[in-house]
Amino acid sequence: MKLKKLLIGSLLGTSLLSLPAFAETTLRITLQLPLKHHLGQNLVDFKKQVEEESKGELKVQIYPSAQLYKDKEVHQAVSSGAIEMGVLSLAKMAGTIPAVDIFYVPFMFPDYDKVRKATTPDSPVRSQLDKEIIKTGVRPLWWQAYGGVALLSKSDAVRLPQDMEGKKVRVFGKTLGEFAKSVGAAPTVMSGSEQFLAYQRGTVDAGMTGVTAIQSRKLFQVMDHVTLTNHANIEFLTIINEKLWQGLPADQQAIISKAAQRVELDLRNKIQTLETDAVKFAESKMTVTKLSPTDIEAWRKATSPVVDTFIKQAGPLGQQLVDAAASL
Repeated sequence: MKLKKLLIGSLLGTSLLSLPAFAETTLRITLQLPLKHHLGQNLVDFKKQVEEESKGELKVQIYPSAQLYKDKEVHQAVSSGAIEMGVLSLAKMAGTIPAVDIFYVPFMFPDYDKVRKATTPDSPVRSQLDKEIIKTGVRPLWWQAYGGVALLSKSDAVRLPQDMEGKKVRVFGKTLGEFAKSVGAAPTVMSGSEQFLAYQRGTVDAGMTGVTAIQSRKLFQVMDHVTLTNHANIEFLTIINEKLWQGLPADQQAIISKAAQRVELDLRNKIQTLETDAVKFAESKMTVTKLSPTDIEAWRKATSPVVDTFIKQAGPLGQQLVDAAASL
């Protein structure tokens, strides 16, 4: 008798251990960004490897550009079992685990080498966060490098902290909001998919985003200036429902884990080149401002109170992560 296709999302209430190990399993992944963005291509590589290694037992379906869920809905959708997997910004976990915002504390990870050390699976920063995230009903399969944070503006370039005063600024996390407040700006939390219209309509005057999003989200059409502050580091996670994960056969877990490790390392190795290419593209469409060491020191000084605010909000784990970051 021909086996019917198994959709895991509809069977989370049933013990997966009782199901035939050779049944076809479909894993749906919701993604906020277009498939052509490097996070989308990273998922395509994962899909290819998983389907090849499993010889068709595992099928992966990708739903890009927030077709199914907005970024603020992804964690709930995956943890509830409404969908098997999802990609979300680490910042979206801050409501449950405030300490995840360690990557958005100003200048905590000022260069690529320190970011890499902090995001390795066994680092004292990432390992503690992964443990906390699993407690929420989802498992991080791999972290996706997105790059540093840049500032976008329309009529005038933002070079120094005082240039932000009085501006309404798009942010994507509470700690980035504190960054904006520390320099006299008014933060507005907004999902990545809502940026374009907000800039186009003038809902906000400036915004924070990863430089790689400028082309994929066509932000160059609605903003004129990019300032490469690199004051924070953006990390995304690909998560899977923890109950589903625990019910998968060991061989399928191994296939998924192996593919996840491969695509994570591949993207981490590529991110510097991707950002360099993104800056070159931005230079062809916009005015790009690069900061001098003196400029960066001015930003550091102006935003230094954010560290204490983060520790106060994140509690003991926040202090542990700040200490761990300092030791890297």
